[in-house]
Formats: sequence, C-alpha cells, structure tokens
Amino acid sequence: MTDAAPRPWTVDEFFAWQERQPERYELVDGFPVRMMAGAKNVHDDIVVNVLAELRNQLRGGGCRPFTSDGSVETKPGQIRRPDIGVDCGRRDPNAMRAASPRMVVEVLSPTTRDFDTIGKLEEYKLVDSLERIVVIEPNAPEVIVWARGTNRSWQKAVRQGLDEEIGMPEIGVTLPLKEIYDGVEFPARPRLVAAEEEAAVGAPEIAPKSR
Repeated sequence: MTDAAPRPWTVDEFFAWQERQPERYELVDGFPVRMMAGAKNVHDDIVVNVLAELRNQLRGGGCRPFTSDGSVETKPGQIRRPDIGVDCGRRDPNAMRAASPRMVVEVLSPTTRDFDTIGKLEEYKLVDSLERIVVIEPNAPEVIVWARGTNRSWQKAVRQGLDEEIGMPEIGVTLPLKEIYDGVEFPARPRLVAAEEEAAVGAPEIAPKSR
C-alpha cells in the first residue's frame, strides 16, 4: 500500500504556518517554497531607494508601498513575494497579502533572473488589479516596465540611462532612474573593439618567403 500524495495547502493554512517560520516562503502549486537568501548589497540598495521614493510620493494617499514581507496572490492559491509592491486596497493590519496590488517591483539577481523575467512575470500579469510590473537591472541603469494599455493588454517599455524616469499616473508616482540607482556603482563592461579600429591597426606584416 502506497502513501497518499500530500494534499496541497490552502492560502490560510500556508499563512498560519508561515507565521511560525524564521524564513520567508512562497506558496507554489499548493506547497511552501523557501525564498532564496543572501542578496548582494546592490540589490538591497536599490530596494531601499525605490521604497523611499514610493513612501515619499504616496504619503497621505490611499496607496502604500510594501516589502517582500508582504505578498501577492498571483492566481488562486499561489502566493508570491515581490521585492516591492504598492497596495491600494483597504488596509488590514493583520492581513499578510496585498488587498489590491497596483504595482510590483522585482530587482534582478543571478539566482532569480530567468524566473523573474519569464515565469513570475507571467503570473503577475494574471493579477487583475495590477497596472505596472517593474523589473530592475542592478548592473546597469536599465529598467523594463510592463504596463496595461487601454484595452487591458500588457505593453512593454525599456528605460535606459540615469536621465530617464518611469511615470505611473495611475498611482500618482514618478520614479527617476537617478533615484532608483542613487549610490549604486555599476561594474565595468568589456570594451568592444570597433571594426574600423582594427583596420587602423592593420594586420601584422609577413616576411616574404625566400626563394
């Protein structure tokens, strides 16, 4: 006689269990999955910068930023924890998920890069209340923004350079990239030698063969 397959957890069961755990988990396909730990300082610096901007610009309104201690139900029974989010729903101090998330932010890292830009992105697009999905590259001033169009379809835009900004009129916020990356030092990128530069240098001369 084989053991019965484990029963998927409900969201309420998951949150009741999560309260007793020292680490953060997500609920994926009905089962808890521990979140990766040990993010680099640059990841934390960007998260703090974005949270500070959101807190200042949203102060006194009906929306509030939240951290990865909060969560978003991306589809029935699926709980994800974005790096940052904005909740515009009724505030319940005892709740553990956003009531009406309007925007989420993910800062890329080596361990989550592929999933954040593909798998988790598609889950976020299922959340009816979401208007913006912001994906931040930590190694260069580059941000990908997914926004709902007038027909509710998702439109992608890329913002590159510290003089760019992200406008989010639906929540009354503008995020300048220079503030997102305040204090961040970008790694040097390999220098590519242009074809004309190679031509200017020329190929080494080959001595003629002796007859």
